[in-house]
Amino acid sequence: MKVLLACGGTGGHINPALAIADIIKSKYPDAEFLFAGTPNGMEARLVPKAGYRLETIKSAGFQRKISLENVKRNAKALTYLAMSGKRAKEIISGFSPDIAIGTGGYASGAIIRKASRMGIPSAIHEQNAYPGVTNRLLAKEVDYVMLTVIEALDFMDKSKFEYSVTGLPVRSSISKMTKAEARKKLGFNNDFTILSFGGSLGAGCINDTMTEVIKWHTKNNLKINHIHGYGGMGKETFPQAMESAGIPLKSDRLRITEYINDMNVCLACADLVICRSGASTLAELEASGKASILIPSPIVAGNHQYHNAMVLGKAGASVVIEQKDVTDKKIISEIENLYGNPEKVTAMSCRAKELHLADTNKRILDVIDKLFEKSQNKK
Repeated sequence: MKVLLACGGTGGHINPALAIADIIKSKYPDAEFLFAGTPNGMEARLVPKAGYRLETIKSAGFQRKISLENVKRNAKALTYLAMSGKRAKEIISGFSPDIAIGTGGYASGAIIRKASRMGIPSAIHEQNAYPGVTNRLLAKEVDYVMLTVIEALDFMDKSKFEYSVTGLPVRSSISKMTKAEARKKLGFNNDFTILSFGGSLGAGCINDTMTEVIKWHTKNNLKINHIHGYGGMGKETFPQAMESAGIPLKSDRLRITEYINDMNVCLACADLVICRSGASTLAELEASGKASILIPSPIVAGNHQYHNAMVLGKAGASVVIEQKDVTDKKIISEIENLYGNPEKVTAMSCRAKELHLADTNKRILDVIDKLFEKSQNKK
């Protein structure tokens, strides 16, 4: 089997494509893979690092706000669009894939559209509850649409395509460790444990609030353990804020670092997670069964993090607070409520776990098998 995977732009598009490749290899170990993406996106680093070949295609999105800079960007995007069909055909013809799968991003649009029009059985995977523009357009052209959550259909014309809710693949290490094992590994006792982070770059809103949260439970000697990843944007300010407050970055109750490189251990350790609501993060919260306070990023396309978060919020698995409504007092009040109500935390954790699709890999393979069978019938 020869598989073409198109993705690009953000880790939210790239990591699912890499996960799908691994899932396919589990059943088809001799499968050949080619990834297509942009030359300057994260995929140019992540895909080769994962051991896969990447062909590049220039693409960019159109800017809606009118400014001189955006006029220049849109002119460049138009140039890329005019050239994309030819380049996509070159990539596809050079590899001759049996099937093609897109996971979002502008590069995915040109590649999957061309593959579908060349008669190659194709599918897309939509990670978010609010579908991206590229996938909304591609849904009408591909053979199959895979969805992380059924709520995405509210923004798509389901009469135009065949679909299935597959869920989103998560790292195999997630949910393999017990809470007791994780706490022993991290040196924490069995008290209420918070995990907070804003992604690899960090989030100013979360960092600012966690500064006050950590001061609150530390100065009041509450029985709370806390792991916080402040990310790149907190590199200069967060350690200084802790130093000014006389709080160490590491103690028997605190572990404060720039990056969290052992997320599987930290998730297993936590009772409550405070974070953004990217699709991959939420899939991991569900897989590990964690109560959460979600603060969606307000600067993402289509406000999709809010829609993602509300899937958990409506299920009773999370407290969702929009960034415009975040105050130190409000977040501390929510934590205080959960800290004093372990039954509620347990109920939220159970509801998160109920959202997890444990057979995601099988569901994705079912789609792959249908595409491959269609490909073989054409030969």
